[in-house]
Amino acid sequence: MMNKDLPRWATAFVMPVLNLLSAMLVTALVIHLLGESPTESLAILVNSAVVNPEGLSYTLFYASTFIFTGLAVSIAMQAGLFNIGAEGQMYVGGLGLTWAMLAFDSSLPAWALIPLGVLGAAVFGALWSFLPGYLQAKRGSHVVVTTIMFNFIASQLMNFLIVKYMIPAGEQNPASRAFAAAAEMPRLNQWFPVLGETPFNISFFLAIIALVIYGVVVSRSAWGFKLRATGLNQHAAHYAGIRISKMIIIVMLISGALAGLGAVNSIMGSTHYLSLNFVGGAGFIGIAIALMGRQHPVGIFLSAVLFGALTQGGFDLSLEKQNIPPETVILIQGLIILFCGAMENLYAPAIAKVLNLRK
Repeated sequence: MMNKDLPRWATAFVMPVLNLLSAMLVTALVIHLLGESPTESLAILVNSAVVNPEGLSYTLFYASTFIFTGLAVSIAMQAGLFNIGAEGQMYVGGLGLTWAMLAFDSSLPAWALIPLGVLGAAVFGALWSFLPGYLQAKRGSHVVVTTIMFNFIASQLMNFLIVKYMIPAGEQNPASRAFAAAAEMPRLNQWFPVLGETPFNISFFLAIIALVIYGVVVSRSAWGFKLRATGLNQHAAHYAGIRISKMIIIVMLISGALAGLGAVNSIMGSTHYLSLNFVGGAGFIGIAIALMGRQHPVGIFLSAVLFGALTQGGFDLSLEKQNIPPETVILIQGLIILFCGAMENLYAPAIAKVLNLRK
């Protein structure tokens, strides 16, 4: 029995869970070698990220951003493209959002300003992904190479623009001025005080809406069928009448727009200004989420929440356990990427053998 012949429940649920458990076991071994108890460390992480209401709100706040970057990578994967440029696309999306806010936050009400900021983030993220998509479709330049390059270009471009033009006079912090109150995403603690003073905001619901739209479009629409056909076999899709180059460009535009939307939660929902390196690796985490979630909306959501919990719980874990450095969270993320990405089929032969024995 080949991997492709395994039942859906095995590839979509059992294998990701086994891969995640493998990553956690290796992490437990590392924590033990650092001189700390793995069970105590896990208890601290779970309590900080899930059990505590304030911690849970931080977990879902981080997950809101990760859902968008996970969707950005996932929809490109559906077309057979590996867009690893979500980091740069989210960065530039933040620029579009900020320019809209700086231009209109003193003249427009919140009901017009917030949609304008969302639109600015999506448009600038899409524009940043256009050239890699065009080069892949028309010139055969591999999207992995071009999106890596564009991540570095975005970083240097943002550094130049923020430091040169956006720092207010007399300020030293490399960031734009703060937006007006009308540009702030409403926070959920206004209606649920138990969540505490956290930046958890309505961007979470925007992320859920994006997940639902993604799921419906990819699996329930004619365009989604063409998208998946392109990813499975471009030659067959071409002979079926699908314009491959057009599909690649459109998918990359959508992917970039989704990555750009990740900036909405981070900027309009939290800092309320554009700062250097505000992305903080969220674009790369999106790769792990897409791999672990198998490009399925439910899997993307659960993976985003998991990485949000690791981000939130890792802070408290490093504070309470002196021997565990903050970089441990990066180690865990790397192990998840290793087992769910490069070694995603590690347990496939064993599962196939068990299924064959049951026949």
